[in-house]
Amino acid sequence: MSEIELVSHPLCPYVQRAAIALAEKGVAYRRTDIDLADKPAWFVAISPLGKVPLLRTRGTVIFESAVIVEYLEDTEAPALHPADALERARHRSWMEFGSGLLGDIWNFYVAPDAAAMQAQADVLRRKFERLESALGPGPYFAGERFGLVDAVFAPVFRYWDSFDRIADFGLFRELPRVTAWRHALAQRPSVRSAVAADYGERLWRFLRERGSHLSTLMQ
Repeated sequence: MSEIELVSHPLCPYVQRAAIALAEKGVAYRRTDIDLADKPAWFVAISPLGKVPLLRTRGTVIFESAVIVEYLEDTEAPALHPADALERARHRSWMEFGSGLLGDIWNFYVAPDAAAMQAQADVLRRKFERLESALGPGPYFAGERFGLVDAVFAPVFRYWDSFDRIADFGLFRELPRVTAWRHALAQRPSVRSAVAADYGERLWRFLRERGSHLSTLMQ
């Protein structure tokens, strides 16, 4: 493929999974960041949902991150899904689980008070416990082989680079496989390059400006 453009926002976790897939497949592309609070007219015109990421290629716009990564999987080597149909379906199921976690994380960092934040932390903890039971010896979801399911969970775990600076919420305590997976993903070059060098600073400012209970804990 040629002249690929990934339309993105610097903090969007869904953009990150597309960027990781592109990097893992060695696909050259151009990245264009936009301000979602002040969307340019050209973006509104081509984005049916008004969201990022968008992939522009061969005169066509593709939207929704799940669709984008599956398109890349269909058109670019190496394969990041398992060859076996049943195992591939299992991976896709856990990708959906990872997408749901992003909504839970949003509810966590916008919770208005301590009780609401703790309730959401409990939701996250239960889901990470379920994930622990699904993981093998690692380092990745399917062992030695990095896949699209890893690309989905890497942005999930990246939030804790900032959350850990605020407090020890204990969400990974006594979950050795999830913890090891988190750290393995953080070291993957495609994961590291999926965000800009100032991502941590940008996310910190974003979290502080939420007016949430988490914001009050930040120093």
